[in-house]
Amino acid sequence: MEWIGAGSLLAWLWLLLGQGFFWRTDVRLPDRRDPDRWPSVAVVVPARDEAAVLPASLPTLLAQKYPGRAEVFLIDDGSTDGTGTLARELAAAGGGLPLTVASPGEPEPGWTGKLWAVRHGIALARERTAPEYLLLTDADIAHDPDSLRELVAAARSAELDLVSQMARLRVATFWERLVVPAFVYFFGQLYPFRWVNRPGARTTAAAGGCVLLRRETAERAGVPEAIRHAVIDDVSLARAVRRAGGTVWLGLADRVTSVRPYPRLAELWRMVSRSAYAQLRHRPLLLLGTVLGLALVYLAPPAALLAGLAGGAPVVAALGGAAWAVMCGTYLPMLRYYRQPPWAAPLLPFTALLYLLMTVDSAVQHYRGRGAAWKGRTYGAP
Repeated sequence: MEWIGAGSLLAWLWLLLGQGFFWRTDVRLPDRRDPDRWPSVAVVVPARDEAAVLPASLPTLLAQKYPGRAEVFLIDDGSTDGTGTLARELAAAGGGLPLTVASPGEPEPGWTGKLWAVRHGIALARERTAPEYLLLTDADIAHDPDSLRELVAAARSAELDLVSQMARLRVATFWERLVVPAFVYFFGQLYPFRWVNRPGARTTAAAGGCVLLRRETAERAGVPEAIRHAVIDDVSLARAVRRAGGTVWLGLADRVTSVRPYPRLAELWRMVSRSAYAQLRHRPLLLLGTVLGLALVYLAPPAALLAGLAGGAPVVAALGGAAWAVMCGTYLPMLRYYRQPPWAAPLLPFTALLYLLMTVDSAVQHYRGRGAAWKGRTYGAP
């Protein structure tokens, strides 16, 4: 047990200092200034059965205080709950930016529904306004009134082709408080924002809820056609942009919020498990490595501490306790960002165990033919 505790502590010391300072939460929009001319923007919102969240999100897009020309395109992807009709009613009642609601029909083979809707929205925007920028945002994302202005100013000032913000997710219920901050923490551990934002970096990612993209760069990268099959479309989008020579920036949001509720563990479980095995490229060996890695990094520290205390092995207990302490210390900034109490940090091993089980379940569902299921559609490995 002593070598397991030592291995876990070494892993945490490396994560603390050698993984791009992933645990810091101070990566916000870069310094920005108002451009001499505000470029035109098309806001593309793919939506499938989103009537429950649309009243809290769509009005915030229509109410954007943007000095240039902007138009919203909501693409109703085969909804059965009146999403399109509700969107028109919200626009008629609230006014603001022009809104176009359209439906692309069922996706062609090889396309995910979301990217099929995004393709249709971009094509409509190109015909209607030929925008210089595209804001790709999900139907459950609410924006402060100056969100679009700040995104465009950052893109112009820093000469960025893609600017993406990880929306602040909802943390209202017990399970949301336990699981959601860890979701963003683990994402940052996989894709350290500081590494993503370095020019020419190999580590590349975006957060699909809020992506401002230069249209010319999207065309040069062949987006969305080049990633039409991607279940994890945000990371695939960022990689396509970078392959085309574009500059990418990713950070945490102050003005962008998800309004989608996840009141029960079951909803959060589906959110994670539908794409977890796709993240591992549907490879069993990567799954095995992930399970062993999660066990060593997150489960071994409390196990070593408790085993050392119970068995009278102070070295084992000290190693496990030290690793657990470093783990908690790296989690505290994310808890502060989500305005959660610091005493929740020691619960991270339990949350990691849940994520381990979600990942295994994702693989099981994939091999049962139910992998990457979302709102009535199932996507297999490309």
